[in-house]
Amino acid sequence: MYSDSITDMLESGRTSLGVEFGSTRIKAVLIGADYKVLASGEYSWENRLENGVWTYPLSEVWQGLQASYAQLKAQVQSEYGVTLKTVGSIGISAMMHGYLPFDGEGNQLTEFRTWRNTITEQAAAELTTAFSFNIPQRWSIAHLYQAILNQESHIKDISFLTTLAGYVHWLLTGEKVLGVGEASGMFPIDSSTGNYDISMCEKFSRLAAEHGFTTPLLQILPRVLTAGEAAGVLTESGAKLIDPSGDLSAGIPLCPPEGDAGTGMVATNSIAPCTGNVSAGTSIFAMAVLEKPLTGVYKEIDMVTTPVGAPVAMVHCNTCTSDLDAWVRLFSELLSASGNPMQKGALYDMLYNAALSADTECGNLLSYNYYSGEPVTDAADGRPLFVRTAESRFTLPNFMCNLIFSTLATLRIGMDILFEKEQITLTRLYGHGGLFKTPTVGQQLAAAALHTPVAVMKTAGEGGAWGIALLAAYLREKSENESLAQYLNNRVFANDDGTCLSPNAEDIARFEHFLARYKNGLPVEKLAAEVL
Repeated sequence: MYSDSITDMLESGRTSLGVEFGSTRIKAVLIGADYKVLASGEYSWENRLENGVWTYPLSEVWQGLQASYAQLKAQVQSEYGVTLKTVGSIGISAMMHGYLPFDGEGNQLTEFRTWRNTITEQAAAELTTAFSFNIPQRWSIAHLYQAILNQESHIKDISFLTTLAGYVHWLLTGEKVLGVGEASGMFPIDSSTGNYDISMCEKFSRLAAEHGFTTPLLQILPRVLTAGEAAGVLTESGAKLIDPSGDLSAGIPLCPPEGDAGTGMVATNSIAPCTGNVSAGTSIFAMAVLEKPLTGVYKEIDMVTTPVGAPVAMVHCNTCTSDLDAWVRLFSELLSASGNPMQKGALYDMLYNAALSADTECGNLLSYNYYSGEPVTDAADGRPLFVRTAESRFTLPNFMCNLIFSTLATLRIGMDILFEKEQITLTRLYGHGGLFKTPTVGQQLAAAALHTPVAVMKTAGEGGAWGIALLAAYLREKSENESLAQYLNNRVFANDDGTCLSPNAEDIARFEHFLARYKNGLPVEKLAAEVL
């Protein structure tokens, strides 16, 4: 594409801006008419454990949004000589779930309680029993009901309850809405209507009333929209929240805000039945789009939806690469102290590739990557843990293979329910996220761990910000009766099937040996959380 046509796209607004508030970074990307990234910017942040609650200050939401957009805007100016004043459409995405209640004046009533918290066990269990539908601890409704059970003083003042994506969208547009995929992480969705399940809403109201909470649930939840529906326009105040300089114009349409699960499905073109994806970053989750409902209710399996409301079985694990990343940082410090520093990407590549030379038994090393509690394995709290015996073969390949396998083990435990009890079959899983940045290694080991071919597209590294930018583009470009699946297949991914690796026998044997030790050692991980 010639630079003058890019300039024309930028000046005429034939672009889409996607912003994702991830667990460790806020990223903004601008895509053009060919869906390729024209510019990007990012801001790093970390959740904090304050008074027993994992949280982020909402002030940093806007600090990060403005910083990432400013980087993107500066890149546009530097590379194309254009001052960015408008875009064709905008989409907001964020880590799903959590608890953000506000009063009638828009005041925040509690700290932002993120998906990482495991403080709603009683509420989640009671709602799961009442609904005959799994309600995970991180879902917004579990947080709300736990606050009701705890008789927290703010409950009486709740006027609006939303997620991080919904909150940002609200302040940018004034609209209290969510995309259906994001809404499915707040409260169960009836896929036949594309809205909250009414019978479950009624059951919740009866339960909550017994504890003094009588506000109608539907009165405080965001309105549900599906992909392609108009979700408001950028207000004057919203434009200033993104670009305090005043260059960005108001009036830009926004697509429904979505969660990282939905944007991951879009970014990997896995929204049709029998498709699936695995997202591996700070957390790890796999999603399988279903042809029919599950036969049972499982605490390890979340039922969510695609951005168009189709049912999805989701296995979500709270921690993936955090512990692995911490070890890589330690190695980086060592190299710098020795006077031989390495670039971050090159160091990851070297260490990941070392894992492919591990012993069949992975050295009989054992690692747990739990930074927080893990409901899939009933771990109430987390302690990163590395264990070996005196006879273990403590080599770099064994150590790295062990760390990578630890990022996948809990996911596999949950996925076995789908594979073995529900007989779900997937032709392939599309991988995206940090685990797959080093070519082939994460992909090859994930295929072995999940007994399923894993494909990685050329666009996999673009992530959720790119996925929500595509949803914003779909809002603007879709033709009449063009489904999201058709749009993705025929326009965005027409020439990108990705590279696919099937599991090999040696890697499968290595992982199965590791998984057996991992399961046997879980009591050690739980004891560590109790005594340390």
